[in-house]
Amino acid sequence: MKLRAVIRFACTFAIFAMAILLCRTLWDRYMNSPWTRDGRIRADVVNISADVSGIVRRVAVRDNQTVRCGELLFTVDADRYRLALAKAEARLAALRAASAMRERESLRRAELELGVVSVESRENARALADEARAQCDEAKVAVDTARLDLRRTEVRAPVDGYVTNLNVHPGDYANAGQAKLAMIDRNSYWVYGYFEETKLHLIRLGDPVEIRLLGSAPAILGHVESLARGIADHDNPTSRELLSDVNPVFNWVRLAQRVPVRVKLDRVPAGVQLAAGMTCTVIVHPGPPRRAPLAAHAAVLDDERNVL
Repeated sequence: MKLRAVIRFACTFAIFAMAILLCRTLWDRYMNSPWTRDGRIRADVVNISADVSGIVRRVAVRDNQTVRCGELLFTVDADRYRLALAKAEARLAALRAASAMRERESLRRAELELGVVSVESRENARALADEARAQCDEAKVAVDTARLDLRRTEVRAPVDGYVTNLNVHPGDYANAGQAKLAMIDRNSYWVYGYFEETKLHLIRLGDPVEIRLLGSAPAILGHVESLARGIADHDNPTSRELLSDVNPVFNWVRLAQRVPVRVKLDRVPAGVQLAAGMTCTVIVHPGPPRRAPLAAHAAVLDDERNVL
């Protein structure tokens, strides 16, 4: 009977010890490990707009289509810009003819003797020739500008990516500078993990990171690229008089602020499709702990004393 009681006590004690160890492990895992479920997939979003105004004649892409850099997205009516280019070229031709005439006139007067033509007449002819040449240069710039506007009637993709939020159709009027669609740069995906401030001391630049998307997708690997150096203080806004508007109510239960940590993606498994705005779990695997600056400085002093 005593042996059986001892065995029951040992088993109970072992189970109790294992439960305590498990609870401690879970506590360290959830409270003292740098990980968060509050992660977001981010990417560079390029707003696409026409550089010239006009009626949209053709839309060459579909919503959510994959496009390559330089591929045609849509075109703006080019008739007005062809006419503007022809007008600029005609003006340039007229100014070139006038400049040639002024140049010949200046040369003729320069070859005449001073008794036939005055010095003032020579200088005036030279000035008129220089002015005509300057007008030709200005007309050349106008021709180049008109040619550039004509080329900009074709709106092309600036990066490799995905068309999203397509809001342009044939017949629409495109205003210069007004965004008509957005493109997601396919080579710019990164992750923002919003970590509690109590865990930031465990995170260092370059630490390996494991990103897990919601679902059964394989893990994505990356590393810590940077930490945000400021977040908004909602309890201390600025008043109308530009003074601090301090909140007189203090919450007894203080929740830890969350600070964005930017993670650069190193390897995305094949078949994993990323979309900006997706949620994910971000797990940082910290490297070996570093010595505090004061402790390191004290160690250096100790080494110097030993040498002396």
